[in-house]
Amino acid sequence: MESVESFKDLPLEEELLKAIEELGFTEPSPIQSIAIPRLLEGRDVIGQAQTGTGKTAAFGLPLLQRIDAADRSVQALVLCPTRELALQVANGLTALAKHLRGVRILSVYGGQPIEPQASALRRGAQVVVGTPGRILDHINRGTLQLGVVRMTVLDEADEMLDMGFREDIERILSEMPEWVQSAFFSATMPDGILELARRFLREPELLRVTRRQLTVANTEQAWFEVRPFRRVDAVCRIFDAYIPRKAIVFRATKQGVDELAAALQQRGILADALHGDLNQTQRERVMSRFRAGGISVLVATDVAARGLDVDDVDTVINFDLPNDPETYVHRIGRTGRAGRTGRAFSFAAGRDVYKLRDIQRVTGSRIDRRAMPTAADASRARTGQLLEEVAAGLASAETSACLPVVEKLIAEGADPTQLAATLLRMIMQRDRIDLPGARQTDDIGTGRVRLFFNVGRRMRITPRDLVGAIAGETGISGRSIGSIEIHDRFSFVEVDASIAPEVVSVMHGNQIRGFRLAVEQASPREGQDRAA
Repeated sequence: MESVESFKDLPLEEELLKAIEELGFTEPSPIQSIAIPRLLEGRDVIGQAQTGTGKTAAFGLPLLQRIDAADRSVQALVLCPTRELALQVANGLTALAKHLRGVRILSVYGGQPIEPQASALRRGAQVVVGTPGRILDHINRGTLQLGVVRMTVLDEADEMLDMGFREDIERILSEMPEWVQSAFFSATMPDGILELARRFLREPELLRVTRRQLTVANTEQAWFEVRPFRRVDAVCRIFDAYIPRKAIVFRATKQGVDELAAALQQRGILADALHGDLNQTQRERVMSRFRAGGISVLVATDVAARGLDVDDVDTVINFDLPNDPETYVHRIGRTGRAGRTGRAFSFAAGRDVYKLRDIQRVTGSRIDRRAMPTAADASRARTGQLLEEVAAGLASAETSACLPVVEKLIAEGADPTQLAATLLRMIMQRDRIDLPGARQTDDIGTGRVRLFFNVGRRMRITPRDLVGAIAGETGISGRSIGSIEIHDRFSFVEVDASIAPEVVSVMHGNQIRGFRLAVEQASPREGQDRAA
């Protein structure tokens, strides 16, 4: 398939080339190099590419080239699955149209009052970017007219189908003029996309980025062999050893997202959940906190994570492996963006190992197997971070207010070296950093025992309930609680062996959600026996 090596090789207007240069684009990405020429020729296309590959410019440049600035009617329509992606695309198009006088771009989406959007449409906008439900609302109200639309784009088309927008999309596409040019862009290519293309596109050309181009060059990839019931501990160990600034942890189900987010919160990690059951206000609140650093860990499903516009994510963890290589690449594309480096870690056990082999074979990427960081590794990493903070503090003038207190202690006979060591030990104990020479276990879960609780899913018990009750009643740290396994009528909770007798003594006969507890130490096979 022919492609171009430079934007200057394309018949683009001077104003668009100037915007591209100012944005720092030097050469087209793979999807841009094959999609832009076809779209400029007026062809309908289906483009397969994941987030972060430059899809907005791939369809945005041809789209803007077709706009008649003198006509204030809607001439282009872009459908996106989420508010976040709609805003991201609208901002991207606005940047590309910087030097196109008279071109207005408007984003419309649910969760916001519809009347201000309707007023903006009445004032005129040549390009409208929005979610299917809100676009259809405007069509039904008569505030959005499609009679002169020249180009329509479905961005993240597979995601829109997964979210149940198929009927809305079909109704919108059926309202388009016969001459409209159409482009579908999708990270994966399910049958539903191809069926829509057969119905609404005219002899579309399928554009696939090659497997090698689907890999993520700036992302370090590795996997750890971890069984499912050890993975909460494994996530915590990775956070302790690698100390990410911002991380996304992917789970396969919404229930799994909620359970993991609750478990991490109870262990003192600033985490929150993101999935399709959240309403727009809740979703905006979670994303606002994540961007601002109020939370450092986002636990998400694939559906909810589409269209996230966060460039400084440095770590992605596949708690559950996806079923196809494209989704894997889509996930890890959340890190290593905007010229930064990133890390992508995956957990696997049993048949998951075959999935990893398929991912490596299909994408051409290398995913190294690693041993899980030991407690000593985590302790060294956290100690190193602490010493870096101390060194930075010594270089600043912010310690001057504390000097009189230190000088007073020294005047009273405190040895300066002993004083510094004592303060450092107090900080390390406060932050739960192992002191040098402390006894440490290497394996996840070593030194822990499983406790049986006679409450489970049918009693609406969640990991948050169990960890909160245990920590609240016994006063132990959430980090002393390991993996949690919830079945229909019972649950298993791992705790440090040293505190297990105390947990049994305090919790047996206690209550959770009004249910009286029976708690006892479980045998290693007890989960299998009771489940059977």
